[in-house]
Amino acid sequence: MRKIALFGATGTFGSRILNEALARGYEVTAVVHGDGDKLQAHPNLTVIEGNILDEKDVAAVAKGKDAVASAVGGGYTDGVAHAAFVRAAAESLVGGMRLLGDEAPRFISIGGAGSLNTPDGKKVWDTPGLPELVTQVMHGQGDTLDYLRTVTDVKWTHFSPAAMIEPGERTGNYRLGLDDLVIGEDGNSAISAEDYAVAFLDEIENPKHIQKRFTVGY
Repeated sequence: MRKIALFGATGTFGSRILNEALARGYEVTAVVHGDGDKLQAHPNLTVIEGNILDEKDVAAVAKGKDAVASAVGGGYTDGVAHAAFVRAAAESLVGGMRLLGDEAPRFISIGGAGSLNTPDGKKVWDTPGLPELVTQVMHGQGDTLDYLRTVTDVKWTHFSPAAMIEPGERTGNYRLGLDDLVIGEDGNSAISAEDYAVAFLDEIENPKHIQKRFTVGY
């Protein structure tokens, strides 16, 4: 049985990653920060308190796991963007893995679509009309990716969604890309949160993007 630690299990994407992992028979340790009561009990789920910004907490929960998954995003609340938080979380994840040395598992974290290339050669965050808070979060994710690309001694993966992602149907179908938006026949770049979780767990089971960013879409 695969064992993973999951940060951010109560969020929109984290909850779907959690459900997908449990459905596949994973043993999941959900690391929460005061919101563990949102999670339903499951025989393969252990809920513990921990802080993703504490390297020692990261190392403690990562030890003995096959992978560490982070569904902690930047986001914004009450008109304030948490653009720097995702970078700090990535630095802590890297630090925690370094504390474990050769025993460290890989980690895979959710990313943003803002730094992906569009067909016209620009970035998604250059799209006219985007709210300032959204672009701040996008650039925070881009800064995180830039940082991760300097890390060569830890097995990291950064997973950017399609330009449009929202709760929907789990089809099990998707296409992958690296730094370019995956665009469907309808001209849109989209994925359901459920199929994003499918691709996330598929990457854990069959690693193809160690020390890389990748993306997904229909």
